[in-house]
Amino acid sequence: MSVAMFIALAFTVALLVTTAYFIMGSIPLLVLAHDTPLDARFVRGFFNLYYRAAFVAAGATALAYAFAGRFGLATGAAALAAVAVGLRRMIIPKMEALGAQIESRPLDAIAGFRRTHITAILINIAQLAVILWSLVSLGR
Repeated sequence: MSVAMFIALAFTVALLVTTAYFIMGSIPLLVLAHDTPLDARFVRGFFNLYYRAAFVAAGATALAYAFAGRFGLATGAAALAAVAVGLRRMIIPKMEALGAQIESRPLDAIAGFRRTHITAILINIAQLAVILWSLVSLGR
């Protein structure tokens, strides 16, 4: 196996660890009541950090696979980087808007924020499943 492939696998591990770490960190945050702007700000900041980290890890993974000549895996990792950017642009503003409404319209805002939080977690779990599937099936 080439050095480029070892580097690509190292970045893949970094991508897996980043995704799994933030999934494991975001699920316990569901315990929060989401009834204060502080809760909303913390959860939003957590996901904002995740999307940035996921973009960097997926982008580095894509570049590493491209240098290793594994263009299918490079394309998949680049797609994950693009998904991270897209989700950051969709999820973070929605969380910010709902967080700002928590004091004025608490019931609607709390329910909406919780739904957005759960949706973001489920999307992250789906991303992890796709990463694992691609390693198993495309890595052969």
